Amino acid sequence: MHSIHQFKVRGIKGEDIDFALLAGKKIIVVNVASACGYTPQYQQLQELYEQFQDQVTIVGFPSNDFGGQEPGSDQEIQAFCSLRYGVTFPMTTKIRIKGSEAHPVYQWLTQKERNGVADSEVRWNFQKYLLDESGRLVRSLPSSVSPLDEPILQWLDA
Repeated sequence: MHSIHQFKVRGIKGEDIDFALLAGKKIIVVNVASACGYTPQYQQLQELYEQFQDQVTIVGFPSNDFGGQEPGSDQEIQAFCSLRYGVTFPMTTKIRIKGSEAHPVYQWLTQKERNGVADSEVRWNFQKYLLDESGRLVRSLPSSVSPLDEPILQWLDA
């Protein structure tokens, strides 16, 4: 199936995040970390979420796969994001992004045979995957692209 809507993931607060319930909205999936040079993007992600939450849902996937930059527990990650950046967009429990233990959502996002669009490699924290209202992969953007940069804003306006 070529839609992210087939997945459910465990939220950082213990709730289920059911991607099927996001049908009709654009989705940004982003792997996040608390001790990365890109960590300030949490603030920009939150701003984007607040400004466009009728159109888009952001789902953050904490991972320690890149430089050991997310060593904390789910509770520590949640406290950090809430207190430091006021994050209210959905966050999952800490997952693996790379290798044979990669979370099924990331296997789907990175393998053309699963997503029907493109192969990709997650190169660092805060890489963004853009999905349309039908849950289909549109494109991925590198960590260096801010959540408030033109490629994302233009995609939201389209």
